Amino acid sequence: MITKEQILHALSHVEEPDLKKDLVTLNMIQNVEILPDKIKFDVVLTTPACPLKGHIEHACRNAIGLFVSKEVEVDINMTSRVVGVDAAQLDGIKNIILVSSGKGGVGKSTVASNLALALAESGAKTGLLDADIYGPSLPLMFGLEGTRPASIQINGKQKIAPVEKFGLKLLSIGFFTDPNQPIPWRGPMATSAIKQLFGDAHWGELDYLVVDMPPGTGDIHITVAQSYPISGAVIVTTPQQVALADTMKGMAMFRMEGINIPIIGIVENMSHFTPAELPDNKYYIFGKDGGKRLAEDNNVPFLGEIPLVKAVADAGDNGFPILLDADEPVVNAFKEIAGRTAQELSILANQVD
Repeated sequence: MITKEQILHALSHVEEPDLKKDLVTLNMIQNVEILPDKIKFDVVLTTPACPLKGHIEHACRNAIGLFVSKEVEVDINMTSRVVGVDAAQLDGIKNIILVSSGKGGVGKSTVASNLALALAESGAKTGLLDADIYGPSLPLMFGLEGTRPASIQINGKQKIAPVEKFGLKLLSIGFFTDPNQPIPWRGPMATSAIKQLFGDAHWGELDYLVVDMPPGTGDIHITVAQSYPISGAVIVTTPQQVALADTMKGMAMFRMEGINIPIIGIVENMSHFTPAELPDNKYYIFGKDGGKRLAEDNNVPFLGEIPLVKAVADAGDNGFPILLDADEPVVNAFKEIAGRTAQELSILANQVD
């Protein structure tokens, strides 16, 4: 007879590659069931976006074959329970991810939008907050121009109901302003608006809230960093030197005393140009490996690179983000970055524990 103890002993030899502990110690093995002709159990990953899901399942099957029986059928349910940094619990939001850049024009909003979509596609409950008060782009990128969020009553208080589209909960100051008019607000007005988007919205239960920050290091960054429990920041840059210099300043801000937000990693956007008719060609218009070197020099993870592809810009302009087009090769780059982001957040949460 196979026993539960035998199964747990076998699986105690399977290590979670990022957390460097075995699955049993991490309490990732649940619902063990022993039937006459097979055994069943759940492997509860720390995120549905885990890029090592296949590797872990294969290791579990090997462990059962080695320590229990090669003949028994093994039915593994790979599921997940997103881990949040304890301090990041905010009205049901497990992780708040800031997507930031040192300067404008590096594709930060495009990265934020497709990162959020990739996390949602993996099965995570995800929201996207457009915190770029002076240049909100979310309504255009999601085809929501003219949309006005509804108001709902929660526990006797009126709350903003985020707009839902493509499996995301979305909110932007652009839903409340005229897209043809500038927003000439001084710092206090801008920070007040940001606090309303965070605090007066009913986000519900979210695994990840991705926040598209304004470029630079201004009032809004300080307000968000000091007012809300942030899990970490994803930094977007291009390979060119002028962008890297500003990116350094942005990273330094998050590391300042009183802010101290972990850097999840760096994304290098527009890493190279690949023409649609020559998919194997790479032209390094803005330089090569600048983001990768910056990550190495600052001892932070390099999350990945995104090529300069016309289809990405066209998709944003058409209100149908590129991640929704499964035929585009660049989609895999965004999915890999989402997986690495979720991976690094799990590691950070484990370090806090």
